[in-house]
Amino acid sequence: MNISVVIPVLNQLDYTRACLASLGPDLARGVRVVVIDNGSDDSTTEFLAAGAEVTVIRNATNRGCAAAWNQGVQTASAEWVVLLNNDTLVTDGWLTEQIQYAEEHGVDIISPAIREGPLNYDLASYARAFTQEMRQVTRRGVANGVCFTVRRRVFEAIGLFDENFRIGQFEDADFFLRARRAGFKLGTTGRAFIHHFGSVTQKDLQRKQTARPYEAENRAYFRRKWGLNWGRRRWGKLTAKIIATRWRLAERCVHGHSMNEKWLVGRLQFH
Repeated sequence: MNISVVIPVLNQLDYTRACLASLGPDLARGVRVVVIDNGSDDSTTEFLAAGAEVTVIRNATNRGCAAAWNQGVQTASAEWVVLLNNDTLVTDGWLTEQIQYAEEHGVDIISPAIREGPLNYDLASYARAFTQEMRQVTRRGVANGVCFTVRRRVFEAIGLFDENFRIGQFEDADFFLRARRAGFKLGTTGRAFIHHFGSVTQKDLQRKQTARPYEAENRAYFRRKWGLNWGRRRWGKLTAKIIATRWRLAERCVHGHSMNEKWLVGRLQFH
């Protein structure tokens, strides 16, 4: 398969181990997996060194998500490159269904449907039922930074991820915006489904407070880069909220699901 999966990691070994285990069937089919170890100081380095199935790039320090993604993209030579968080679990058909949808509809950046939160359900059976019900559902023009698959020609046209975004946050939004401005199509398909535990690396970094307030700095840089004054930001948020609400209501009414589901405060919420 002409596909590579790029996964940045920083500690959180249990999540990385589970993610790679879920990718086992894809590895068996010839999908290349590139893991960028962004300066882990737990047992992640030793675990990755012991495995022969994945390509490992080791950074002495945390270079940030954008730089790690760029290392992975430059190492991978596939037509399609998947950028995947390590706190995810993939399900049967998640890759082939995304690629097939993208090729059928001329989409250049594609994401699967995602459920976020604790794994308090049977993932395999839920994914089968979800994708069967939501197979024809699409959100056009949007992708999700947790997992997105990019056609090689997008990188060739607009370049790699902007490494001025420190640590993590907003590098995905910047990339998606650049891609849209260049005329590439984005989409999210209900044909594919994955589980996301929920930004465990970012939360751990914020809890430890080991770096400058990178989220605020990245937000400010993003706004300067794109000339987003208060009025433009307000209008953009309002427009996005209206569109997302329409999608969510239509999906729930017809199918009983939504493309983005989260388990919060003891119940499943739809976004």
